Amino acid sequence: MNYQAASSLAAARLGTDDKFLAGGQSLLGAIKLGLASPSGLVDVRGLAELQGITVDGKTVRIGAATTHATVAASTDVRRAIPALADLAGRIGDRQVRNVGTLGGSLANNDPAACYPAATLGLGATLHTSSRQIAADDFFQGLFTTALQEGELITAVSFPVPKSAGWQKFKQPASRFSLVGVFVARFDVGVRVAVTGAGPGVFRCSELEAALARDWSPAAARAVKVSAAGLSSDLHGTAAYRAALIPELAARAVEAA
Repeated sequence: MNYQAASSLAAARLGTDDKFLAGGQSLLGAIKLGLASPSGLVDVRGLAELQGITVDGKTVRIGAATTHATVAASTDVRRAIPALADLAGRIGDRQVRNVGTLGGSLANNDPAACYPAATLGLGATLHTSSRQIAADDFFQGLFTTALQEGELITAVSFPVPKSAGWQKFKQPASRFSLVGVFVARFDVGVRVAVTGAGPGVFRCSELEAALARDWSPAAARAVKVSAAGLSSDLHGTAAYRAALIPELAARAVEAA
């Protein structure tokens, strides 16, 4: 397998069957399991263009190669969107948090990953090497995104909400979300994003409507979520996941 470290964003170009490498926490695991077999890796971890956190009062912009641990420890993020820092601080274990990156997580789009819930729940904008993509258009199903061949996430801009909360019922072995719920309240309404419960992250319109009328744990707990289309596996049935969603939403509102 060929390996090269990109010297600049302009030089970060993929050959046939190559993959970008950032933290590698998703990609290297997939390679070991035989689920991915790139002919080469283009390492973008060291690119200054993909690093850093900036806050302008209304938006938190985070470079795609910023690690989960850096986001969790950022005073600026903790002040502007505490729920986002909380989410980053509960991803995986210490090794994963110190190596894994925001952009890598989003590009992989694991159906139980945490960052997709914050990105969709906050209505973020993903900046790439060629365009901007709204979170509502980015996530397209199981390990599938709107990214085109050779397109690289460079940063993500998160709007600062009036309040937001995150709750995760984790699978003990993997620390991925059996179900995770991110809630965010804005002047224009409420967004609720769910991860771990289906083939990909999704918004829950029933909870959004209920919390827009009454931003309270009781309002969330009163919502009945259908099990149709949700995942069933040895860790939990679709009905179990459906019951978890409003309860975790209620706890997220409490945390907010």
